[in-house]
Amino acid sequence: MQEDSSRSPTYTVPCEDYVHVVEFSPFSSGTPVSLLAYGGNQYVVVGTCQFQEEDMDVEGVEFNVLRAFHHELRVDALAWSPESRLDRIPTIRFCTAAADRKLRLLTSDLQDRHEVKVMEGHTSYINHLVFEPTEGKQIASVSDDHTCRVWDLDGNENTTLRLRSPGISVCWHPEEAFKLMVAEKKGTVRFYDLVTQQAILSLDCGQSPLMSADWCLTNTIKVGAVAGNNWLIWDITRSSYPQEKRPAHMDKARLFKWSRANENLFATTGCPGKICSQLLIHHLGHPQKTPQEGSDEGKN
Repeated sequence: MQEDSSRSPTYTVPCEDYVHVVEFSPFSSGTPVSLLAYGGNQYVVVGTCQFQEEDMDVEGVEFNVLRAFHHELRVDALAWSPESRLDRIPTIRFCTAAADRKLRLLTSDLQDRHEVKVMEGHTSYINHLVFEPTEGKQIASVSDDHTCRVWDLDGNENTTLRLRSPGISVCWHPEEAFKLMVAEKKGTVRFYDLVTQQAILSLDCGQSPLMSADWCLTNTIKVGAVAGNNWLIWDITRSSYPQEKRPAHMDKARLFKWSRANENLFATTGCPGKICSQLLIHHLGHPQKTPQEGSDEGKN
């Protein structure tokens, strides 16, 4: 039989209500701790997380709530600003998307100041959003309305990129603020120059629907995605078609995320509500058995 490689959670945070999104800040907080936000029905909780590997005085993982924010609707997507810091004068800034097709930019000093800027323009469901990572002065969002929109922090829509199908994922280059990656549901990933507002490169899944894509920010020639029950990896310097493609989930895959510490590590999830909705960790140097291989081995 196949050895069961599943693991129970290392640390669990009890929550009062349903949790729909969770996001670590990819940026330094200016202190040894990492910022973490999770959101659900009409709320967002912001906290700090510190692991034993980072501080030997910590037993396992230490999580502390900084503040709970009221949110008018269920949070469907969330992105951190690089301006969120806990050193000097603490500032928390993040942006959310909700079912009313609006973005909400929340800024707080964790004391008296708490501001919400509502951004309107999308005409259908917003699937993903991201801050420009160097200064955090712009936000990009993609929607079922076949657009990618770039906003300033005052809520002005500076750029609208017309897509050929619903926008599923958007990623900003970690150093070149004019380069944006947009993944579309029909299976195409395009890279845009925001100065000319033209596509400069495109990748093809060879299947649809594409459910999620991510740019490897530790090695930007790598792009990953999930479509159907497969994960796919591209080397954008070699071909517009994926270099690697393997089935990962018995049911459809839902999300793809690269590790921010190791260019060979990534995670995929199955669709929520399915029988085998798993979080899987993959290493490109050590490919795992496919779900079908595993089930066949278990029958022998």
